[in-house]
Amino acid sequence: MQYHTLGRTGIQVSALCLGSMTWGQQNTEAEAHAQLDHACDHGINFVDTAEMYPSPRSADKQGLTEQYLGNWLTASGRRDQMIIASKVAGRSSMDWLRDNGAPTRLTPAQIRAAVEGSLRRLQTDYIDLYQLHWPDRHTNFFGRRDYVHRPDDDAVPLEDSLGELGRLVEQGKIRHVGLANETPWGLMHCLAVAERTGLPRVASVQNPYSLLNRSFDIGLAECAQREDVSLLAYSPLAFGVLTGKYKHGARPDRARMTLWEGFSRYASERGMAAAAHYVAIAEKAGLSPAQMALAFVIGRSCVTSTIISATTLDQLRNNIASIDLQLPDKVLERIDALHAEDNNPCP
Repeated sequence: MQYHTLGRTGIQVSALCLGSMTWGQQNTEAEAHAQLDHACDHGINFVDTAEMYPSPRSADKQGLTEQYLGNWLTASGRRDQMIIASKVAGRSSMDWLRDNGAPTRLTPAQIRAAVEGSLRRLQTDYIDLYQLHWPDRHTNFFGRRDYVHRPDDDAVPLEDSLGELGRLVEQGKIRHVGLANETPWGLMHCLAVAERTGLPRVASVQNPYSLLNRSFDIGLAECAQREDVSLLAYSPLAFGVLTGKYKHGARPDRARMTLWEGFSRYASERGMAAAAHYVAIAEKAGLSPAQMALAFVIGRSCVTSTIISATTLDQLRNNIASIDLQLPDKVLERIDALHAEDNNPCP
């Protein structure tokens, strides 16, 4: 396993981070614990979760993912060895999420309630990295290509959200602060607020990054690298599309896009066509398509850790093996040529 420094925190995190959003929906608690055991045995010390997991979200299962992880941390005695990241949901209609009967917002009171809930489920006194899951303001994330300005936006000021996170850091309930699904303006504004006020400096940003979505490179990559903010790359396999398991219209049992039609971000005609070309590049080179896609993301200079998720141990083993794959120059040349022809088909 490789390890990299998380932002300017001095914390060393594994180049692969174990994602958990299937635990409680597609995976039982026993399966989640088996994944954690296997990941740890192969050098992974970084686990990412969120208060709203599992995904897809549902009121009756919300919190199971953190609960499963908390039970494992207690039973295994490995809490001190692990870097645990969780997330607080941004603006949404999930009025059941925090037991307050109100839609979620990134207000100080709601952030505190979210942290307290996560700490209880995780059975820990602190969370190593606490991230704003998506912005409270209206902006382009979750596949929206274009920014449309709304002068009447009533977003909770980032200064207020960061202020509460700062108080939680002072109280030892969280160690470091991160963003997710952010834009260049959001990242740079948070950094400016921290410099001006002394509030916690953002250590990381968790955004999508894959062969089908390299939009991070357009503006955020320079911001992140010049400012020492770590990219935690999520969806490196584009909901499994880049593994080739959906090619020719296949819908495997238990696969996310088979079970839930709502997971369509990477299932457009353009996205599926591009994925088929990338899968063909891997197969021509005698490589596992999943490992090629992961190795590409792992090798990017802007990426600190790549978040991998799996529903079976075989998938997890295959994903972890990508850490040892060095892509041949010819494969990288073919990838870049294809990217030049059709860049970012799935933002």
